Amino acid sequence: MSRFWSDVVKGLTPYVPGEQPKLANLVKLNTNENPYGPSPRALEAIRAATGESLKLYPDPNAEQLKAAIGKYHGIGAQNVFVGNGSDEVLAHIFLGLLKQSRPILFPDISYSFYPVYCGLYQVDFETIPLANDFSIRLGDYAKPNGGIIFPNPNAPTGCLVPLVEIERLLQSNPDSVVVIDEAYVDFGGESAISLTARYPNLLVVQTLSKSRSLAGLRVGFAVGHVDLIEALERVKNSFNSYPLDRLAIAGAVAAIEDREYFDKTCKAVIATREKLVGDLKALGFEVLPSAANFIFARHPQHDAQESALALRRRSIIVRHFKLPRIEQFLRITVGTDEQCDALVAALKEILGA
Repeated sequence: MSRFWSDVVKGLTPYVPGEQPKLANLVKLNTNENPYGPSPRALEAIRAATGESLKLYPDPNAEQLKAAIGKYHGIGAQNVFVGNGSDEVLAHIFLGLLKQSRPILFPDISYSFYPVYCGLYQVDFETIPLANDFSIRLGDYAKPNGGIIFPNPNAPTGCLVPLVEIERLLQSNPDSVVVIDEAYVDFGGESAISLTARYPNLLVVQTLSKSRSLAGLRVGFAVGHVDLIEALERVKNSFNSYPLDRLAIAGAVAAIEDREYFDKTCKAVIATREKLVGDLKALGFEVLPSAANFIFARHPQHDAQESALALRRRSIIVRHFKLPRIEQFLRITVGTDEQCDALVAALKEILGA
């Protein structure tokens, strides 16, 4: 530990992202990337933006992108905040909205970046246990709090909270911010963005990394009341006044406008997911209900870590978490039909052995 580190740095436990291995002929099902490429219109827009204009700073407010998001969701551009992936947007939320005198609440099994942000910004928090079926019970959040945040669908479980339950939570929790992290909502959920006009304490976060296949571009956004958006803008302009570059803005706008390609690829992922779930259940796996582009599965007779290692020896990568309650689960990204067929064939071989 360096003697030059600040006390804050000494106390941090950084987030560990999914592995990005450099292996040939790899079936990569560990980081929830979309198996289909970005919209051709997005790629063309990025190419068109690659030129002499790169010598100039981008629009610091990304107005074109905010307008595109607003048009898509039927809201005003003033209700939109954008950043470098939803992780940066979430970071600004933890500092700008969730750093309160009371602890914030989030699930005990959830996106593991949340406690990292709490450590970075010294935010007090309390984790709320998932139910025995790994669902989020919003009734358990009916207690004094400095804010509530959870993914919907949840990660790494994939389980979805119905919109009607979220609205009940908002009605019973009017005095603190509720943040719904919708990184995977396009694969089977219903967005809470439709509720933001009626609930000034609701903030919804989305990303273009998953359903729009732009993980390499790093674009995320939040939607909510102008007072919440202004808090994020104040943090952003005290941190990085030009967060999104010209290529990111151009590509993101085109991806959002290409609804046909978006619909087609989301439907393809959902269809493959349902087939994969059926195939794994036929092999004896228990699979949690998923509304995401991944599934969470365990086998009653086979150790998850050993299965993950056996898959890796066959050049197939899935995600395994050595954490209480979920150490026997594998999180498996939904790939192409061919990738998922290769996974199932490998598992048949492993289970048979």
